[in-house]
Amino acid sequence: MLALTGPVTAADSTYTDLDLDKCKTIASDDMGAIMKCKGLKGYDIHFLEGDLRQSMLYGPVRKELIEGAFESFEPFNHVNTKVEWRLDASGKPFAAILRWFIENIGDTGSPTKEAEGQVLVISRVAQPDDGLSCVVGYVDALSNPNANELARQIADNEARDFACGYQESMWTGKRGDKTSDPTHVWPEGLAQE
Repeated sequence: MLALTGPVTAADSTYTDLDLDKCKTIASDDMGAIMKCKGLKGYDIHFLEGDLRQSMLYGPVRKELIEGAFESFEPFNHVNTKVEWRLDASGKPFAAILRWFIENIGDTGSPTKEAEGQVLVISRVAQPDDGLSCVVGYVDALSNPNANELARQIADNEARDFACGYQESMWTGKRGDKTSDPTHVWPEGLAQE
């Protein structure tokens, strides 16, 4: 039996900008908001923020997931403005990679630039037939000189078949002390087998 070590089909990348000022606010309160942003070829980006922590979903996501899921990090954090989409051979996006900035507490007792972590978060892109998007994996962008390459490998090898709600997202590569622990809130009973 021949073991496959790479992705089943070739993948390519394309990039889109995330400009929160151009996103449509779906709901908001004093603690945060849910916004819908332009993504790639009809695959929207769903931005969620609560208590100075952010969460992202990609593609045609189920309503109960937008309202009930929140995958982020323990410290305050914010996302970058450039999304890398991994595309299958037909040009359909199946994964998204986004850099997050982790606002760790520094020596002053407040978040500082010196204590800030950077993590590449790899997510599964929801498809019209399943509506499920979730975090697949993480790469410490400061501790791995080949962080982008590692993130693409996770996307290509794991995202398509990742079972949101069942499988646990994992770290790949070296993990430094600025990454912090991820947090996961997921709607009960909503999963892909």
